[in-house]
Amino acid sequence: MAEDTALADIRSDGPGGADDGKPDAAVVRDALGVGVAVGLSGFAFGVTSAGSGLTLLQTCALSLLVFTGASQFALVGALAAGGNPFTAAAGAFFLGVRNAFYGLRLSQLLALPRAVRPFAAQWVIDETTAVTLAQPTRRGARIGFTVTGASLYVLWNLTTFLGALGAEALGDTDAWGLDAAGPAVFLALLAPMLKTATERAVAALAVLLGLGLLPVLPAGVPVLAAALAALAVLYLTGRRAARARDDGREQRARDGAQEARDVRDVRDVRDVREEDR
Repeated sequence: MAEDTALADIRSDGPGGADDGKPDAAVVRDALGVGVAVGLSGFAFGVTSAGSGLTLLQTCALSLLVFTGASQFALVGALAAGGNPFTAAAGAFFLGVRNAFYGLRLSQLLALPRAVRPFAAQWVIDETTAVTLAQPTRRGARIGFTVTGASLYVLWNLTTFLGALGAEALGDTDAWGLDAAGPAVFLALLAPMLKTATERAVAALAVLLGLGLLPVLPAGVPVLAAALAALAVLYLTGRRAARARDDGREQRARDGAQEARDVRDVRDVRDVREEDR
């Protein structure tokens, strides 16, 4: 309860309803910039999806109903590699689980009416979350979320349609090298998120696992197995932190023992001097 109260104090508007944070125009500009920049990558998804064998209708339905780029690229990528549809869907599902955690955070920041929340949930993705969390007030957060979500949803679906339509007109997308568009965009979306050494270590280990298991496991399964990289790195990080804590305790114990010895030495010297006197 105290956390909710503090959150409301931080994210509420200024006195008299005025926004003490960024001007609305600046929030809209930033949100549109994100929406347009990411929305254009729908072209790559449309091309990749059509190249994997999905129809124009299936491709457009994915963007309309799923609307989370990483999961969509993972799904069509696994299908293009000949993977089992259920395995491909499982990989896409696990990638999309993070949006549920975004929703828990955004529900507090936005405080939307209950009737609106099911519709807003469709727009809870990486980009809308990043723009929303960057705003200093609830008003700015709501504007950033709405503008980013609306612009990205419209443009993503439009470019998905155009990309799939163009791919059908081109015929064999592999002959044009467009089969690499999906992985390239996926990496472009992922790279800015790897900010810490731990995150980069997880990504590197996941790549090694995926590539190493690719020749021996059915298509789509290496993607799921690569998720074990996160558990491995977290385990090693925890072990390292525990070892550092143990070393710190041992060092403090040694320092304490040395300090006690120094105190005893000083007392002994003082006692000797008193005896000499």
